[in-house]
Amino acid sequence: MGNRAVITTRENFENHGVGVYLHWNGGMDSVRAFLKYCELRNFRSPSEDSYGWARLAQVLCNFMGGDGLSVGVDVVSNLDCDNYDNGVYIIDGWDIVGREYHTGAEQDEYGLDEMLVAIDTTQPENQQMGKDNINKYIQADTE
Repeated sequence: MGNRAVITTRENFENHGVGVYLHWNGGMDSVRAFLKYCELRNFRSPSEDSYGWARLAQVLCNFMGGDGLSVGVDVVSNLDCDNYDNGVYIIDGWDIVGREYHTGAEQDEYGLDEMLVAIDTTQPENQQMGKDNINKYIQADTE
């Protein structure tokens, strides 16, 4: 049992390219926050190149902790896409632009601001943005 999801691009989904598997925190509220965090850090996106995939995986692994079983990276055809939880998020840049294998209700348990702070506190200390900076970005986005 988990809260599973796969994150990939449309091109990778259709052509069996790279995707990232989450065993936990695969709900829309969490995935949106992971992507937003990467955007706020000004990381190149997975749509651009492999460095984007690496940064996304790094942020996810830092958040999930060290059990080694919560995040996977592989070709999409080897990942649990039709997972009965959250399916596949299709991204372009750091935005969710599509969804596959999801028919249930969306998870809306975590606020974006609280999730961004939670993600930030799990990153290496010298790479953290800090709660005040996150709140500034959130406030600027809503204005």
